[in-house]
Amino acid sequence: MIDLSTTYMGLELKSPVIVGSSGLTKNIASLEKIEKFGAGAVVLKSLFEEQIRYEIHKVFSHDDMQNAYTEAEDYIKNYARAHTLHEYLDFIQEAKKRVAMPVIASINCVSGTEWPAFAKEIEAAGADALELNVFLLPADVGQEGNAYEKVYFDVIENVKKQISIPIALKVSSHFSGLASMLKKLSWTGIKGLVLFNRFFNPDIDVDKLKVVPSNLYSSPEEISTSLRWIAIMAGKVQCDLCASTGVHNGKGVIKQIMAGAQAVQVCSVLYRNGLSYLESIHQEMKEWMEKNQYQNLAQFSGKMSHLNVDSPAAYHRVQFMKHFAGID
Repeated sequence: MIDLSTTYMGLELKSPVIVGSSGLTKNIASLEKIEKFGAGAVVLKSLFEEQIRYEIHKVFSHDDMQNAYTEAEDYIKNYARAHTLHEYLDFIQEAKKRVAMPVIASINCVSGTEWPAFAKEIEAAGADALELNVFLLPADVGQEGNAYEKVYFDVIENVKKQISIPIALKVSSHFSGLASMLKKLSWTGIKGLVLFNRFFNPDIDVDKLKVVPSNLYSSPEEISTSLRWIAIMAGKVQCDLCASTGVHNGKGVIKQIMAGAQAVQVCSVLYRNGLSYLESIHQEMKEWMEKNQYQNLAQFSGKMSHLNVDSPAAYHRVQFMKHFAGID
């Protein structure tokens, strides 16, 4: 029998495949399908820090809005009214009644002030873990990089004071010293690092003269960035690694496990193919494992990480070379 079970952040998962935070994970019916089709865990659709702060203050000041992700103050106010914190807590409680897989709550945040106390209510509602999705675009030419980095540590420190359930930090690759930063983040006591989060990507409509969203869904080619850094950091951080972005099939999951990931998040491929595609991902994994005579994930986990591969320099190569790329 092929065993796909794994452990992530101390949580027992029947599969390393986790459905990432998205509109796919915002209602109970979807969660039940996700579990039925074999996912190991689910990350609930994120609360935004702005929602929590709105509930605290009920009205935004200019300072409250300066780091907001969304386009306008009215949008955040309307969204917060329609998606209350109380509803989120009720959703967690109901999810824990209806599914057996681990339920991971999610907060999309940009600061470590005011809102972290709400994490205590998420824990009380029964969430098995909390994923913090943090990213600040380093676009201020007057701001030093260490000022941006400090926010990440402030967020972790303040949330850890409130809860005892495992914390995962979902981050981007936009750090000048990424390897060092990931290692330092792992020293804070978090249980997981998710590499990497996906952003709103702007484009320009040249006819309407508007900034519009682009590349809403990931492509299979995007796996390379997370694959590289999972492989480089495996065995060098003091927490589990979870891969995200660009995983669109069973072989993508296998690659990330071989690179050193304990778990893998999928999302875009399920928007394109439906939740039932989880079964195809698992079937492809099982067929590959059977063909290569693996009974469980541990037998090939980290086999192709930077620490174990015969040519570790391949993960560091960044200059395009015809010889290396295999293009005539």
